[in-house]
Amino acid sequence: MGLKSTIEDKLTELVGHEWQTRNGLTVPGTDDIVLRDGAVQLDAVYLYADMMGSTQLVSDFAPGTAAKVTRAFISSACRVIRNRDGHIRSFDGDRVMGIFVGVGKEGRAVRTALEITHVTDKLVRPALERRLPSLVQRGFKLRHVSGAASGPVFMARAGVYNHNDLISIGTAANVAAKLSDVREDDQYRSYITRSLYDVLPNDCAVTDGKVMWQAHTVPVNGEQLAVCRSNWEWGIS
Repeated sequence: MGLKSTIEDKLTELVGHEWQTRNGLTVPGTDDIVLRDGAVQLDAVYLYADMMGSTQLVSDFAPGTAAKVTRAFISSACRVIRNRDGHIRSFDGDRVMGIFVGVGKEGRAVRTALEITHVTDKLVRPALERRLPSLVQRGFKLRHVSGAASGPVFMARAGVYNHNDLISIGTAANVAAKLSDVREDDQYRSYITRSLYDVLPNDCAVTDGKVMWQAHTVPVNGEQLAVCRSNWEWGIS
């Protein structure tokens, strides 16, 4: 059978079936969903942490140096996500996605975003600059942006046998990814939707009587989206 016939046959199967959908209380792994027609619906908070400056890294530094910087950021962000019971389900170059479900998911996701700021600025960047002095010499400063949004999501598997992964369909995943792409002001490192902010526990919104977030709007999918942005960080021990 030729490639054309194989793709046409598979399209009939992939598009023509009915989804076998179940409601989920935990984030599924790839093997938890049937490749052909399985799907899980979740109420979740999606968090994307995106490292900035990849173009400069690739153009100005040796591949080994760029890889060390990217790996240091991604590895540290992943540890912060997992420490708050977030589930890591996707990497995209220099960006990592975490999914939070269950009790307290909103607060855990937002604390994670603020902790990633602390870890990036106070731990990762100083360690890189000590061990890789060429970063400072050539003017590279490790920076990032985190974006978070909440809502229902439809998860399924996409790909072929032995080469597939989970896909997330829903506004939360899409908007969180777009918020991690915001590049408007270096001092603001965390962006969350206004609807997510409105359900945060108080200690994630106010500290020592000071509001940690600023109301703002950013263009997302052709519209001005109400968000809150923050330049605060959450320390770790």
